[in-house]
Amino acid sequence: MTTAVRRYPVLVALVIAALFMVLPFLIVTMNAVKSPAEYSANGPLSLPDGLYLDGLKDFWERVDFGQKLLNSVLVSGAVAALAVVLSVLNAYAIGIGRIKGRTWVLAFFVLANVLPQEALVYPIYYLSKEAGLYDTRLSVIIVFTVIQAAFGTYLLSAVLGQFPREIIEAARIDGANKWQVLWRIVVPVSRPTIGVLLVFFFIWTWNEFLLPLVMLISNDNQTVSVALGVLQGQRLMDATMTNAAALLGVLPAIVFFLVFQRTLTRGIAVGAVK
Repeated sequence: MTTAVRRYPVLVALVIAALFMVLPFLIVTMNAVKSPAEYSANGPLSLPDGLYLDGLKDFWERVDFGQKLLNSVLVSGAVAALAVVLSVLNAYAIGIGRIKGRTWVLAFFVLANVLPQEALVYPIYYLSKEAGLYDTRLSVIIVFTVIQAAFGTYLLSAVLGQFPREIIEAARIDGANKWQVLWRIVVPVSRPTIGVLLVFFFIWTWNEFLLPLVMLISNDNQTVSVALGVLQGQRLMDATMTNAAALLGVLPAIVFFLVFQRTLTRGIAVGAVK
């Protein structure tokens, strides 16, 4: 009975925290389906009288949101997949292969994680210009693959460093080479952690703004986050269209998170058990 009573404050605190996180999204959703007149008359906290979808439609057409959405999906999906593969390969060499200077290599990846993106803007801009990749989606994919893989390598190296050596030795005795050990043993066992990284990499890349803003100046190459920032900086929009823009910008990431929620939960649970 005492244990149950002690859980109530924690439950109440979690419910309050969830409300604080969900409430802004609900307010944005309500205002996105209001007409400008209704918003002016009743304010942002009133419930909508009906569904006014002209704001969503006008914003979609104004920024060619379908193209921006496709760009963000391509960039985020490619970065997530490539960064996970690169992280697995690096972590396999560091965590299981035990390369020389392992500590210094991991320190380098930690440094890559804490380095602010503002310090990378000019070098990346200059190198992309020299390589002929400026204002291409490929340039952003390459940059964020390296950045995300630095974190993934650091995390997976710690996980694979604790991988049971007996399993690996047994596989080698059975005739498995290094690639077979990696893809048939290490990757399947580490799949929950890899799944978590895949979800995080996609969402992190989707929300990136500074580097895509600098690297993607053409309207056909811009991502969703850049399109939202550039539009609000250059053109005047009413409040309902602004909320419609925010809703359309965050909704795909929420859908992706909900689709892969079980993968994320399972990965975190497995990590906690370990």
